[in-house]
Amino acid sequence: MNREQVAAQVKQILGEKIIAFHQKSDRRIFLEVQSGDILEVTRILFHDLKARFHIASGVDTPEGIEILYHWAFDACNCVLTVRTKLDRNKPEIESCAPLYKAMEWIEREMWELLGIQFKNHPDLRHLLLKDDWPAGKYPLRRDYLPEAANGQKINLPADEAKNE
Repeated sequence: MNREQVAAQVKQILGEKIIAFHQKSDRRIFLEVQSGDILEVTRILFHDLKARFHIASGVDTPEGIEILYHWAFDACNCVLTVRTKLDRNKPEIESCAPLYKAMEWIEREMWELLGIQFKNHPDLRHLLLKDDWPAGKYPLRRDYLPEAANGQKINLPADEAKNE
């Protein structure tokens, strides 16, 4: 199967679930879906289209929290990225880990660094941060301000440059 066939099959199977679809290059396809459709999209990509889960990444954007799920179609050297957007004030989505175990750790990482709640995740516990990390503090959020052990704000190099 080549990239054009992958794109056509994805469009046909996912149909109305696709909010936006575009091909950035010969090797990259991007689509956007509603967060409520992510379980079905994951199931279809993995089981029906035989894509290989590559990685997922979470990003705090001015419009909200986004998750980008990257899927590889090795036979045609193509990557399909599925984007979904979450409300920054209540970023939650169904966990894909029960369908695809390889997603378990990356969901844990996004949970602790961005505050995304993965409903029905089998093991949401700290992966990178200390177990006593303060609740509600997410180091990859745009509004995160690091603090010293005594609770004082830490001046970052960018902050010091603004003060000069």
